[in-house]
Amino acid sequence: MGKDSRKDDFAMNIDAELFSKEEDIYQLVTFLLGEEMYGIDILAVQEIIRMENITEIPRTADYVEGVINLRGKVIPVIDLRKRFNLPVQDESKETRIIVVEIEDKIIGMIVDGVSKVLRLPASLVEPPSPIVGGVDSNYIKGVGKVNENLIILLDLSKVNDSSMNMM
Repeated sequence: MGKDSRKDDFAMNIDAELFSKEEDIYQLVTFLLGEEMYGIDILAVQEIIRMENITEIPRTADYVEGVINLRGKVIPVIDLRKRFNLPVQDESKETRIIVVEIEDKIIGMIVDGVSKVLRLPASLVEPPSPIVGGVDSNYIKGVGKVNENLIILLDLSKVNDSSMNMM
Protein backbone atom coordinates (compact mmCIF):
# COMPACT_ATOMS: atom_id res chain seq x y z
CA MET A 1 0.00 0.00 0.00
CA GLY A 2 1.51 3.35 -1.06
CA LYS A 3 1.71 6.51 0.99
CA ASP A 4 -0.99 8.28 -1.03
CA SER A 5 -3.56 5.53 -0.47
CA ARG A 6 -2.62 5.52 3.20
CA LYS A 7 -3.33 9.25 3.41
CA ASP A 8 -6.65 8.73 1.66
CA ASP A 9 -7.61 6.13 4.27
CA PHE A 10 -7.18 8.78 6.94
CA ALA A 11 -8.82 11.55 4.94
CA MET A 12 -12.21 10.56 6.28
CA ASN A 13 -14.78 12.50 8.21
CA ILE A 14 -15.72 11.44 11.70
CA ASP A 15 -19.50 11.61 12.08
CA ALA A 16 -20.74 14.56 14.12
CA GLU A 17 -22.74 12.25 16.42
CA LEU A 18 -19.47 10.80 17.74
CA PHE A 19 -18.78 14.15 19.40
CA SER A 20 -20.62 15.01 22.59
CA LYS A 21 -20.55 18.56 23.88
CA GLU A 22 -18.97 17.52 27.19
CA GLU A 23 -16.36 15.21 25.71
CA ASP A 24 -12.76 16.28 25.33
CA ILE A 25 -11.54 16.49 21.75
CA TYR A 26 -7.97 15.91 20.61
CA GLN A 27 -6.99 18.20 17.75
CA LEU A 28 -4.07 16.58 16.01
CA VAL A 29 -1.68 17.10 13.15
CA THR A 30 -1.22 13.63 11.68
CA PHE A 31 1.83 12.41 9.82
CA LEU A 32 3.42 9.24 8.49
CA LEU A 33 6.52 7.37 9.56
CA GLY A 34 6.70 4.38 7.27
CA GLU A 35 3.25 2.80 7.08
CA GLU A 36 2.13 4.07 10.50
CA MET A 37 0.09 7.19 11.21
CA TYR A 38 1.08 9.38 14.16
CA GLY A 39 -0.57 12.39 15.72
CA ILE A 40 0.64 15.35 17.79
CA ASP A 41 -1.29 18.13 19.49
CA ILE A 42 -1.99 20.88 16.98
CA LEU A 43 -1.24 23.54 19.60
CA ALA A 44 2.40 22.41 19.75
CA VAL A 45 2.87 22.81 15.99
CA GLN A 46 4.32 26.13 14.87
CA GLU A 47 4.65 25.30 11.20
CA ILE A 48 5.32 22.60 8.65
CA ILE A 49 8.09 23.17 6.12
CA ARG A 50 9.64 21.30 3.23
CA MET A 51 13.01 19.67 3.77
CA GLU A 52 15.91 22.08 3.52
CA ASN A 53 19.65 22.00 4.04
CA ILE A 54 20.50 20.93 7.56
CA THR A 55 23.83 21.93 9.09
CA GLU A 56 25.32 18.96 10.93
CA ILE A 57 26.53 19.41 14.50
CA PRO A 58 29.38 17.11 15.54
CA ARG A 59 29.16 14.84 18.58
CA THR A 60 25.38 14.76 18.90
CA ALA A 61 23.02 11.84 19.26
CA ASP A 62 22.56 9.85 16.04
CA TYR A 63 18.93 10.96 15.66
CA VAL A 64 19.94 14.65 15.76
CA GLU A 65 20.34 15.69 12.13
CA GLY A 66 21.68 19.16 12.96
CA VAL A 67 20.23 22.66 12.81
CA ILE A 68 18.36 24.84 10.32
CA ASN A 69 18.07 28.60 10.03
CA LEU A 70 14.37 29.43 10.05
CA ARG A 71 13.92 33.16 9.52
CA GLY A 72 16.99 33.99 11.58
CA LYS A 73 16.35 31.43 14.33
CA VAL A 74 18.63 28.41 14.70
CA ILE A 75 16.43 25.37 15.29
CA PRO A 76 17.66 21.85 16.14
CA VAL A 77 16.23 19.10 13.91
CA ILE A 78 15.74 15.46 14.85
CA ASP A 79 14.83 12.53 12.62
CA LEU A 80 11.86 10.77 14.23
CA ARG A 81 12.66 7.52 12.37
CA LYS A 82 16.06 7.41 14.04
CA ARG A 83 14.65 8.58 17.38
CA PHE A 84 12.24 5.65 17.37
CA ASN A 85 14.81 3.17 16.01
CA LEU A 86 12.83 2.67 12.80
CA PRO A 87 14.59 1.77 9.53
CA VAL A 88 16.12 4.81 7.84
CA GLN A 89 14.46 5.82 4.59
CA ASP A 90 15.60 8.13 1.81
CA GLU A 91 14.11 11.59 1.70
CA SER A 92 11.20 12.01 -0.73
CA LYS A 93 9.17 14.92 -2.07
CA GLU A 94 6.68 14.20 0.76
CA THR A 95 9.30 14.50 3.55
CA ARG A 96 8.61 17.43 5.86
CA ILE A 97 9.96 19.11 8.97
CA ILE A 98 7.30 19.76 11.58
CA VAL A 99 8.43 22.68 13.76
CA VAL A 100 7.04 22.31 17.27
CA GLU A 101 7.30 24.06 20.60
CA ILE A 102 7.97 21.70 23.48
CA GLU A 103 8.37 23.09 26.98
CA ASP A 104 9.32 26.57 25.66
CA LYS A 105 11.88 25.15 23.21
CA ILE A 106 11.56 25.04 19.43
CA ILE A 107 12.57 21.85 17.62
CA GLY A 108 12.12 20.46 14.10
CA MET A 109 11.08 16.85 13.55
CA ILE A 110 11.65 15.11 10.21
CA VAL A 111 8.67 12.96 9.15
CA ASP A 112 7.92 10.97 5.98
CA GLY A 113 4.84 13.03 5.16
CA VAL A 114 2.16 15.15 6.76
CA SER A 115 -1.39 13.92 6.32
CA LYS A 116 -4.03 16.24 7.79
CA VAL A 117 -5.51 17.92 10.84
CA LEU A 118 -7.90 15.63 12.68
CA ARG A 119 -10.42 16.13 15.50
CA LEU A 120 -10.60 12.97 17.58
CA PRO A 121 -12.97 12.43 20.54
CA ALA A 122 -11.17 11.33 23.72
CA SER A 123 -13.50 8.30 23.90
CA LEU A 124 -11.75 6.94 20.78
CA VAL A 125 -8.30 7.09 22.42
CA GLU A 126 -6.95 4.25 24.55
CA PRO A 127 -3.81 4.31 26.71
CA PRO A 128 -0.77 2.61 25.18
CA SER A 129 -0.24 -1.06 25.82
CA PRO A 130 2.94 -1.84 27.77
CA ILE A 131 3.80 -4.28 24.98
CA VAL A 132 4.07 -2.15 21.85
CA GLY A 133 6.07 -3.13 18.79
CA GLY A 134 8.02 -0.52 16.87
CA VAL A 135 8.02 2.70 18.85
CA ASP A 136 8.99 2.58 22.54
CA SER A 137 5.76 2.92 24.54
CA ASN A 138 7.36 5.68 26.63
CA TYR A 139 6.86 8.03 23.66
CA ILE A 140 3.18 7.16 23.25
CA LYS A 141 0.38 9.12 24.92
CA GLY A 142 -2.34 6.89 23.50
CA VAL A 143 -3.71 5.14 20.45
CA GLY A 144 -6.66 6.67 18.60
CA LYS A 145 -9.16 4.58 16.68
CA VAL A 146 -10.67 6.06 13.53
CA ASN A 147 -12.87 3.54 11.70
CA GLU A 148 -10.50 0.59 11.14
CA ASN A 149 -7.34 2.69 11.39
CA LEU A 150 -5.09 3.48 14.34
CA ILE A 151 -3.26 6.73 15.06
CA ILE A 152 -0.37 6.70 17.53
CA LEU A 153 -0.54 9.84 19.68
CA LEU A 154 2.94 10.99 20.65
CA ASP A 155 3.95 12.53 23.95
CA LEU A 156 6.23 15.29 22.66
CA SER A 157 7.77 15.93 26.08
CA LYS A 158 9.10 12.34 26.05
CA VAL A 159 10.29 12.56 22.44
CA ASN A 160 12.10 15.72 23.48
CA ASP A 161 13.67 14.37 26.71
CA SER A 162 17.30 14.37 25.68
CA SER A 163 17.24 15.98 22.25
CA MET A 164 17.24 19.54 23.59
CA ASN A 165 20.46 18.90 25.50
CA MET A 166 22.32 18.20 22.28
CA MET A 167 23.84 21.63 21.76
